[in-house]
Amino acid sequence: MRYPNLVHKSPDMDFFPTLENKRVLLRPLQLNDVQQLQPLALAEPDLFTFMATFIGSERDLIQFVEDAVQKREQAACIPFVVIDKASNTLAGTTRFTDIELRHKRAELGYTWISSRFHQTGLNKAMKYLMLQHAFEIMHLNRVEIKTNELNLRSRHAIESIGASYEGRFRHHMINHDGSLRNTIYYSIIKEEWPELKQRVFGKFLADWE
Repeated sequence: MRYPNLVHKSPDMDFFPTLENKRVLLRPLQLNDVQQLQPLALAEPDLFTFMATFIGSERDLIQFVEDAVQKREQAACIPFVVIDKASNTLAGTTRFTDIELRHKRAELGYTWISSRFHQTGLNKAMKYLMLQHAFEIMHLNRVEIKTNELNLRSRHAIESIGASYEGRFRHHMINHDGSLRNTIYYSIIKEEWPELKQRVFGKFLADWE
């Protein structure tokens, strides 16, 4: 696929990768995934409490997916659906977003997973695949992760994969209810990845790979 309107493009970059280990499958998000995602999203509005994008209706979900697909066409996003391989069940979505090929950086974000998969190790297995792809295949210099200051569960999960705290951006975003959000920024850089790969994920690799 070509992106003729982009100044900084890479013809070798794959914007439709499939990432997989024994624990989780990440496959490209498509417009027709709305039907399978809808029961998950609409059954658990609490999943979006701390997100700037709230999914409370089918129209919200369609817009969420359409936005991801459009940004992929602009080479700014690589969105996935998350499939739990233990149960062969669709669990949610995640993506690489705000991809800056010139500066070799991207963000991991827009992640929501059904609560039945929380605390099961699915998120850690998913993050391993994405970080491995980011640093070993995409050859990024930096991966960013941000979250709502009030989302303590998310902050703990980010810190558990070894991401470094970088600071608080005050009044950084407006939540879906109109309230102001302070955002906490974290990052992992390429020099840190080999050590984190072994220290944080090493004990799981025998089961995943």
